Amino acid sequence: MSDLGSFIDLEALGTDALRLVLAALLCGAIGFERERKERSAGLRTHMLVGVGACVFTLLMTVLVGLYDGDQVRADPIRMIGAITSGVAFLAAGAIIQAKGEVRGLTTGASLWLSGAIGLACGLGEFRIGILAVIVTLLVLRGLKIIERHI
Repeated sequence: MSDLGSFIDLEALGTDALRLVLAALLCGAIGFERERKERSAGLRTHMLVGVGACVFTLLMTVLVGLYDGDQVRADPIRMIGAITSGVAFLAAGAIIQAKGEVRGLTTGASLWLSGAIGLACGLGEFRIGILAVIVTLLVLRGLKIIERHI
């Protein structure tokens, strides 16, 4: 029986796990804020969007590595476009119009941003992901506090 370590690259597994967990946690922070406001897309939805975007990004990096130097043209920018489009479709579903009033724009935008944060985590750009969450929470919570005082 062969050693599991020879079948699976345990170092890469740990790196991938870190990226996926961080995507879930960072997007979960945004989802938690939306959940507290009782919005249509909350904690689980934001976490899943972030993890999904991260998985697609990880797969993209694997594919680019598999065909590096071959005649296959790898275009990572297309993956970013595909993730953005897919998440935008979900975000549009969070936006509803009833009686001339549009609701859910902020939740839709936060879903779209969760996709970007998942993409950043998938690429290992944790600094960008963390900063994006901090700025997002400042916008969602901080501006609300300022609005109340004005």
